[in-house]
Amino acid sequence: MTPHNSFPADLRRDSLPLRDRVALVTGVSRCAGIGYAIARRLAALGASLFLHHYTPHDHAQPWGADPIGIPAVIAGVTSALAADGARVHDTELDLAEAAAPGQLINAATDEFGHLDILICNHARSGGDGPLGTLDAAMLDAHWAVNTRSVILLAQAFAAQHDGRPGGRIIFMTSGQDLGPMTSEIAYATSKGALASITRTLADYLADRPITLNTVNPGPVDTGYTTPADHDTVRRHFPQERWGTPDDPARLIAWLATDEAAWITGQIINTEGGFRRFS
Repeated sequence: MTPHNSFPADLRRDSLPLRDRVALVTGVSRCAGIGYAIARRLAALGASLFLHHYTPHDHAQPWGADPIGIPAVIAGVTSALAADGARVHDTELDLAEAAAPGQLINAATDEFGHLDILICNHARSGGDGPLGTLDAAMLDAHWAVNTRSVILLAQAFAAQHDGRPGGRIIFMTSGQDLGPMTSEIAYATSKGALASITRTLADYLADRPITLNTVNPGPVDTGYTTPADHDTVRRHFPQERWGTPDDPARLIAWLATDEAAWITGQIINTEGGFRRFS
């Protein structure tokens, strides 16, 4: 019999399953954000990180940019590095520009020599509305950032990937297929397109081998709501608490490991039992 204090080799878990792997995470600009939590989780599992941010977007939002700035964000991720030789690099880039996704993948590849993991966490928020208030510019702006840039990032990532084990792409969506988002038509449309294309892209990439999955983090408290809205939404969770950035980050980090190698083409909702219509 196997002693209780030991495990068969095939059941032991590597404490640093992402050692020697490189992850590009987009939209890492605020310590309160999901991207920051994802980056820290990946760093704690052994990965090196190339972080993308675009602070003009945050400055334009009601919640604003990180109050202590990008250096604090980078320092926080760096403090989570767990593997010898792992490091963090970052760049500012507007992914609304058509050439930017290719430039970002090239910059990360040039810095580290290769990329293993792509987490598309960035998104355009704000400047949206319900049916009756939309115009072409509003729709195009959301499409360019939330959909076009993500697909171009996936394409450029696949082009540079050399077939080594551990190729991972993770998209982020917003649960728009689970309930209405009446006041955010442009945003819901652009994010819905990512959910719809997930299986097609995953099938194309499967022989590379690269897995591609999409995660809906559900309502996560990143400081963007008013106190009244925060309390209203909180009551729709069985535990009466919002999701924290680390809730989806734990799932996303696991999807990046070899333990998730058999999962691809899935839209995974991590919402803590959120009840939209209660």
